[in-house]
Formats: sequence, structure tokens, C-alpha cells
Amino acid sequence: MKDIPPKKRWQAVHGVLLLDKPGGMTSNAALQKARRLFSAAKAGHTGTLDPMATGLLPLCFGAATRFSADILRADKTYEAEICFGAMTDTGDREGQITRRAALPPDLADRIAGLLARFTGEQLQTPPMYSALKHNGRPLYELARQGVTVERAPRRVVFYALEPLSWASPRLSLRVKCSKGAYIRTLAGDLGQAADCGAHLTALRRVQVGALELRRAHTLEVLESLSENERLACIDAVDSLLATLPAIRLNTEAASRFLHGNPVPGVRAQAPDADGDVRVYQEHEQEGAQIFLGQGYFKPDGSLCPRRVKPVP
Repeated sequence: MKDIPPKKRWQAVHGVLLLDKPGGMTSNAALQKARRLFSAAKAGHTGTLDPMATGLLPLCFGAATRFSADILRADKTYEAEICFGAMTDTGDREGQITRRAALPPDLADRIAGLLARFTGEQLQTPPMYSALKHNGRPLYELARQGVTVERAPRRVVFYALEPLSWASPRLSLRVKCSKGAYIRTLAGDLGQAADCGAHLTALRRVQVGALELRRAHTLEVLESLSENERLACIDAVDSLLATLPAIRLNTEAASRFLHGNPVPGVRAQAPDADGDVRVYQEHEQEGAQIFLGQGYFKPDGSLCPRRVKPVP
């Protein structure tokens, strides 16, 4: 009789894994592989990277999935390579070339001006080869069937477009942008402005909000670690909220907050906060604190919970 492999035993894992996603793998495939490595009962990613793209993919385990909304909306930073002189049907190197054109002789001198033209707020039309949905179906599925649908332009912001190197016909640059910006669309727009076409040949995400690629782990390294070493790679849940002001509550106020009630008298801890705050309970041990969740201040100055950790 054939041996039946033991059933996978999932466990409660809470925190954030900064993964350096490899190329050629979907974000969901990377998530599922990491989830199995940690035997995490609950997991989710914070925004997708195309299979071609590599770099920072924050993964949330357990209670961290409750606090991923801000990271989904966070600004992103990429390192990209764009090839001028050719357009593809997908806007990147994985598509079929649809047009070739000679590079203008003065293109190298025009790079700075082209990048300046696309810096700032822009109206950008999402590409057909994207995960956006139309009538419940991802656009890329329709695109593969030769179907094109109307896409409404959206406002995005390119905060900085910094050239890193130029080796004709390829431009390497660093892009800091808002949520919803497509770098492959930027490549196509730059190519159109240069009168020769262009497409994206490489993309690596290096920062999401305050989270940085330099602290990320590859799947290969994670696979080589022991279980305890692997678990040590997971950051605390509140690392997702590191840019928010912190509020600390005593035991009584912490209980009110966790049970959904407003807490008065703590506005002075963050008088300038005009958005959400991260909330902690002071611990008996000096300097220690327990993360409770994310809150906001009402006009009367009371602190209200927006999202809280599960109450044990």
C-alpha cells in the first residue's frame, strides 16, 4: 500500500515577512510557498508584483492581515530598465514586438527633459495586461483573448524619476510613485514622447511605505533555515504602521480600546496627529509595551479604535 503523506498542520503565525520575490513567479505563488514554509494558518500579500518583476513583497501572517490596508495604499519605489526603439503588445519584455523605430540621435540629451515631463501628478490609463477587473475578470485574461475594453484614466503621482544609467538603447532609473501607478505604462509613455517607442525590460521593487528591500529574505534562504531561524525573520505586526504616531494606554484604557469603546484624555500624546495612530498598552516591565491596534481621534479628542488585534 502506498504511504499517505501526513496532513499539513497549520499553526498561528502573526507578523510580517518581507519577501524578495523572484522573477517568473506570481505574487500568489510566492505567498503560498512562503505560507507553507511557515505553516501559517492565515496569510495574505499587500499588493501584487507582475511575474516578471522582482523585489519587495510584504506578506502578512495571522493578525497582520488586519493591518495591511495602509501598506496597500502606500507609495512605492522601483528600479526599472526601459528599452527604447521597440514597443510590445504587453508593454514589457514578455510580449511580442509590435513596432520598431530608430532612436532619435539626440535622445541621450533629451532623457532628463523626458523624465521631468512625467514627474508629478499624471493621468495614466491602466494597461490591458494588468490585474484590474472588468465584469469580474482580470484584464490580462481578456487581453490574451484579443479583447480590448475601455479603461478610465486614473490620477497617479510620480514623485521622482531619477536616471541611474544610460547605455543606448536602455535607460535604468529609480521611480518613486503613488499607489496605482504602472511602470510599464510609464515606459510606453516615455517611448511615445521620444518618438521611437519603448517597453519595460526589468522591474525591481525596493520600497513600500517605510518597508525596504534591504531587509527582505529570499525563498531560497528561508528554505535553508531551521524553523526557529525562519520564525526570527518575521517582523512584528506593528511594523506595518511604523510611520504612524504612537499612543500608550494604561490597563483600563487598553481594555476600553480593545472592546471598541472611545478613550478620552490621551490626545496630548499626539497633539499634531491628523490621521491614524498606532496604539499600545503600557506593560509592567519598564520600557515594554503591547501592540493593541490602530486608532483615530474624533473631533472631541477621544481615541477610537479603527482596527484592533484579536482579543485572546
